[in-house]
Amino acid sequence: MQTLPDLLHDGLELVFVGINPSLYSVAQGHYFARRSNRFWPCLSRSVLSAPVRAALGVDVLLPAHDRCLPPHGIGFTDVVKRPTAKAAELGREELAAGAAALVARLERYRPRVACFQGTTGFRPVAAVLGWRSGDLALGAQAFRLGRSQVFVVPSPSGANANFTPAQQTEWYDRLAAWCAADVVCNDG
Repeated sequence: MQTLPDLLHDGLELVFVGINPSLYSVAQGHYFARRSNRFWPCLSRSVLSAPVRAALGVDVLLPAHDRCLPPHGIGFTDVVKRPTAKAAELGREELAAGAAALVARLERYRPRVACFQGTTGFRPVAAVLGWRSGDLALGAQAFRLGRSQVFVVPSPSGANANFTPAQQTEWYDRLAAWCAADVVCNDG
């Protein structure tokens, strides 16, 4: 099966976790590659990406930059590695198996923060770990995945009409502020 590689290594500050790669992203070879996906434009407008943009000498991050981010502390992975046209094509068992594999990957690489791109991708992980779905909401979560603290932002998919690009950017800014707090990312 052709898919996107995990862009993970030890010592990452932040790992973005998608539900699964789209067929288009796999064909392009980059995370969040579809032009209608708001991840890269919104991340580029966010203070979260300012240090990386400065280090790379760019004003705007593009899908082609995904492999440049791990050396700057930012990685990428998915709950399920099988690409589909729509995440709705994933079955319950596939999501559960993917969630278990994701938990193992996060426990292996131990990023400080795992940022889930939407509650839909986070629910199967919560279920595998026995967390109540009623406790799930956007923002910081009250539990960890191993060493990793958990933050959930809205899905950046162009199909997510519940949040504007400005609101999506605001969520990345909230993540940056949360990560900057000593009690969050510097508690070892």
